[in-house]
Formats: sequence, C-alpha cells, structure tokens
Amino acid sequence: MDWMNAVEGVLGKLGDPHEDFQQVAQAAPPDVVAGGLSQAFRSDQTPAFPDMLANLFSHSNPDQRAGLLNQLLGSLGPGVLAALPAGLSSLVPGSITPQQANQIPPEQVQQMAAHAERQNPTIVDQVSSFYAQHPQVVKAIGGLALSIALQHMLQRR
Repeated sequence: MDWMNAVEGVLGKLGDPHEDFQQVAQAAPPDVVAGGLSQAFRSDQTPAFPDMLANLFSHSNPDQRAGLLNQLLGSLGPGVLAALPAGLSSLVPGSITPQQANQIPPEQVQQMAAHAERQNPTIVDQVSSFYAQHPQVVKAIGGLALSIALQHMLQRR
C-alpha cells in the first residue's frame, strides 16, 4: 500500500490519532513524516519543543537516546557545550554511546534542547527527521501533537 492509500484510509475514519499516525507514518515518505513532526514541535497548541523532546527521550531506547544526544550536541557550538550543566559539558558530540545516553536524565535533555533551539533553530527539523525514522516512539508526544502532525502530512498529499 502506498502512503497515499494510507492517507485515504485515515481520512475515511479519523479515529485514534496514535493509530492513525502509525498507519500513515509507516507508509509515508520520511520527509513527509518529518514535516508533520516539525509542525507539531513548532505549534503553539503543543508543549514547548524542549518539553516534548525530553518526553520523547524518556520513551526512546538506548540507541535512539544516543542518536538524539549526538544530534543535539552536534548542533551546538563549542562555547555553548561548555555552558551546559555538569556532566553534559564533557560529552563529545558524535561519540555518545547508548550506555552514556542512559545516564542522562530527561530534564538535562530538556535543558540541552532549549540551548540547541536558541543556538540553531534548524534543530527542530533535524530532530523531526531523526524521529521520522522511529515513528513508534513518536506516540509519546500525545494525541494533539500527533493530530497536528497528521493534518500537515495530509495536506502534503
């Protein structure tokens, strides 16, 4: 089934946003899923990006956590890295292991995401592309955010 058929199926019923998002995300091209996630992260109807990202981090597996942290840290300049809370400033972008990622609490990811968003607003798009590859985790952002993502994805058809 191509992604357009999945969209048509969702349009016909529009039920549970968690199930609808999963159905469309499995069939849609990753850039369409990423665009929907970006819209949800930027929406004034959803929690702030750092809050949503900390929640996603807490629902991610160790490999996904490491990938996210490597993306966040890679988007920050050296001066910002030094200003991060103790324990984070010593991490080396691109080399964070799943074991290290499991030692980082979601609250620190929230702080890091706030720094990253101020330093590099394209981090929202980068993180959206990352989580477009892991749609099963995205359900953690909540029904409203998923509905916003779906609406944007449906407009792309």
